[in-house]
Amino acid sequence: MAFTLDLPRELFGETPRVVCQGPEWTVSARRYRTGVESLSIRNSRGRVEVLPFLGQIVWDAEFDGQSLRMTSMFEEPRKVERIAETYGCFAFHSGLLAAGCPSPEADHPLHGEFACAEMDSAELVLAEDSVTIRSVHEYVMGFGHHYRAIPSVTLRAGSALLDIDLEVTNLSAYATMPLQYMCHLNYRFLEGARMTQTLPEGTFHLRESIPAHVAPTPAWEQITQRIRSGAIDPDSLVGAEQFDPEIVYFADDLPAQGGPLRFSLANSDEFEFVTEFDSSQFPTATRWILSNPDQQVAAFALPATSRPEGFLAAERAGTLVQLPAGRSTRFSVTTGLVAAAEKESH
Repeated sequence: MAFTLDLPRELFGETPRVVCQGPEWTVSARRYRTGVESLSIRNSRGRVEVLPFLGQIVWDAEFDGQSLRMTSMFEEPRKVERIAETYGCFAFHSGLLAAGCPSPEADHPLHGEFACAEMDSAELVLAEDSVTIRSVHEYVMGFGHHYRAIPSVTLRAGSALLDIDLEVTNLSAYATMPLQYMCHLNYRFLEGARMTQTLPEGTFHLRESIPAHVAPTPAWEQITQRIRSGAIDPDSLVGAEQFDPEIVYFADDLPAQGGPLRFSLANSDEFEFVTEFDSSQFPTATRWILSNPDQQVAAFALPATSRPEGFLAAERAGTLVQLPAGRSTRFSVTTGLVAAAEKESH
């Protein structure tokens, strides 16, 4: 049996408040100085911090003493409309009417309108062996689109894995809704790590387009040439400390590889970061690597409905999803940390 608790905004104050507590769980609420509400769910392995009213961003995650989150310049989340203005989180939802980096001809924001959307409500769902934070957002635009999105994050007892889910319903009475979505997982950079995946060798290919926020340098051009020639292993982070600007790879046509896919990142036998999803929901995966004194990230698997090259690129490629009026669709990703003792069971 599950119990549901509403999470009104007045619950979140400057002083952290315990919402519920038990042998396995502690759930606490707080409000940052920036005005952003935060909910932390802690189990016996660690904690996840979710921003229930700001895009339901997963701000932080730490398990078995290991931080999962990228290194950034942001010490705390900011209440903004564009994700680049608070880009220090562990995970966010990119989309939904458009996603990724807009081309010069496109007019949508970087990573879409939903990434920092204000949620209408939030609730906590307490089950026998799990805790879920669920938010609701209704988007409606005169002479435009109308949808409801329900993002959620679930943490299970004794687990260092998260379920990040999103349900989208087209509320229009007649019009089809374009849909472009990426579950953007910003993992910590592990020096010398290796990336593995249940895909044939060579499935990931270097991005050939150059988005507006990337300013190529001679050193970067040399790195990309070495990747193309095979001198740099695309599955390794050895030497990736020089990846600035970012290095990005794409893996397309994932449904042809079959059902559930598994991706991992590890630089020791002690633990690995993992991401799992069904290729029928996510036909494309992106690998995004960046390392400089301000930001370090090894996003080894970003599941998506299309490449993150913007709305127009997806439309031209035929990968833009069209959601019929009144219909719903659902996306689900499992991600987190697997300890050495758990590897055989995963």
